[in-house]
Amino acid sequence: MENGKPDYRWQGKIILIGEDDLTNFRLLEIILSNTKVTLIHAKTGTETLKMFKDYKKIDLILLDIKMPEMDGIEVTREIRKINLNVPIIIQTAFALDEERVKSMKAGCNVFLTKPIKQIELLMILNSFIR
Repeated sequence: MENGKPDYRWQGKIILIGEDDLTNFRLLEIILSNTKVTLIHAKTGTETLKMFKDYKKIDLILLDIKMPEMDGIEVTREIRKINLNVPIIIQTAFALDEERVKSMKAGCNVFLTKPIKQIELLMILNSFIR
């Protein structure tokens, strides 16, 4: 904490972002630009899963539900077969309860609706990465 405010700096930490929409990825990139975190960008569900398997030290996954090839819920199920501990935050423009339930059953830790609010995202990330 600095001056009573949280210090969102996660140098040395890696976040994998599974997001097919470049504008949404850029928004996340801007929100996280001052955190010193390393971002890895995957544009499809299949690529997200492959990157997760290839990189040995991913600290958190930010995942869109609607992605080409494999949706975020399916990616989550596959990741949970490999790793039960990595935090997965799923994000969607569809705030339906059904999507929330399916996401949580698949193994997501947090369900966020778009548009993403900067302070909310930073607080959630801070609760998982330190």
